[in-house]
Amino acid sequence: MAHGDQPIDALAPRSRLYQGPFGRMFPDLPPWPPGPMSDAQADVRFGALARTMVERPGRSPAAIARAAKDRDSFDGSLPAGYTYFGQFVDHDITFDPASSLVRANDPNGLLNFRTPRLDLDNLYGRGPRDQPYLFHRGRFVVGRILDKKGKPVRVPGLGSAQHPVFLADLPRNPHGRAIIGDPRNDENIIVSQLQTAFLLAHNALVDRATDAGAGPGAAFAQARTTLRRLYQWIVWNDFLRRVCEPAVWSQALQIGAPDATGRRTVTLGFKDLYAWKQQPFMPVEFSVAAYRFGHSMIRTEYRTNFHRGLEAHVPVFAGGDRPDDLRGGRPVSLRNAIQWDWFLPMETSVGSAGFPQRAHRIDTKVSNSLASLPDGLAPLPMRNIKRGWRFGLPSGTDVARALGVTPITIDPDHDALWLYVLTEAETTARGRRLGTVGSTIVAATIAGLLKGDPGSWLTTDPGWTPDADPLLKPRDSRDGRAEDPEHPWTLASIIRIAGVPFDAGPFAAIGGGFLGE
Repeated sequence: MAHGDQPIDALAPRSRLYQGPFGRMFPDLPPWPPGPMSDAQADVRFGALARTMVERPGRSPAAIARAAKDRDSFDGSLPAGYTYFGQFVDHDITFDPASSLVRANDPNGLLNFRTPRLDLDNLYGRGPRDQPYLFHRGRFVVGRILDKKGKPVRVPGLGSAQHPVFLADLPRNPHGRAIIGDPRNDENIIVSQLQTAFLLAHNALVDRATDAGAGPGAAFAQARTTLRRLYQWIVWNDFLRRVCEPAVWSQALQIGAPDATGRRTVTLGFKDLYAWKQQPFMPVEFSVAAYRFGHSMIRTEYRTNFHRGLEAHVPVFAGGDRPDDLRGGRPVSLRNAIQWDWFLPMETSVGSAGFPQRAHRIDTKVSNSLASLPDGLAPLPMRNIKRGWRFGLPSGTDVARALGVTPITIDPDHDALWLYVLTEAETTARGRRLGTVGSTIVAATIAGLLKGDPGSWLTTDPGWTPDADPLLKPRDSRDGRAEDPEHPWTLASIIRIAGVPFDAGPFAAIGGGFLGE
């Protein structure tokens, strides 16, 4: 069929067992909405639907006056840092550069160029041999944040005169573009600073392995293995535990007790929904719909660090030729360096002052920052709904019935799978986490990726825990112990290992006149 007449079903083969880049969980369900529709008709229909999803459609004087009062009225319970960790994970497991909403795709050329494994290839790229410019002696090359005089910003109270600690940025070329394994991790400052923290965490683990007697090659390999395992552990036991329905999360993946030989069985609770052996594939119901729940979690603006000020809110996108906002693709300034205890639960987070900042609720509204994007193309809700149509995704109601779940009540004109997942979270979980359908698709996919990957901790050593890893220290998990003693290893552990400044102390000292700032 012609591109403008109806969705291109061939974009993802309708076979659950298809062992290619993309596949489907529900190959037999009809696409939503039913019937043929031209591209122009889709623009009108989906555009009207997308406009209902903006938190504050207008910026009238009255709305601006209310902004300070209701700034946090859309907040949920998830710390804001997990919004961007979700983006980091997405960039690790899926990448489709051939796809576009403004041109026809060649179905035979649709490839997931990012390996759908939780292996940090957005960090390590193709490795030191193929991309040696990313590394130096087994450690990642990192950049530095510069002050107004172009000098590196040293962190007071950290390091020594012989070994000073500087505020770190991604390594960049003369044009300010990041030199990293996946350029999408420089899309905004928060995810770029998260990428920087992972680079530094690897370097710290290399140092620990070297101190224990490992040679350069062995130290690199040990550090990469430990960081990958810890990352996978955090994805499953921290991030997914927070965003998924508890019963669904616990059912999706079970690790058995050791048998007489010490072996453990790993069981997928939804293996009929998603599993792979020879070659991983990415279910479009996950990548095009359910996992895009994070778009509703993005705030319009954030407070970045103490140096900038407690009350200074920085927009995600701002207008002008030189906007003061959080978009990436350029060096990070001291004013916008991320103070992580304002984004993640850490011992130094000050809950009474509104820290860590919270992500917006998982619901059917997106922030104003996503309603008018600086690239000039359609707003993000419009893109997501139209993309689901192009891929011929089924309705959320049909998916719920296929899963044996009682569907929520939803307007048939709003039954796009992505919007259904958001509506379900809003109506059944008050936006604090995903509902049953969203949780099942997300948990089944991540569990299946981990179980099928021959290099994951579940395959190589399912009895592994961070507490038993020789390169990890008890102090690395201190923040998780403060929040949840039963599950201490959290995303904050990466920040601790990286050694980046994360609380107000260093930023306050820098603000006191260090290096001309």
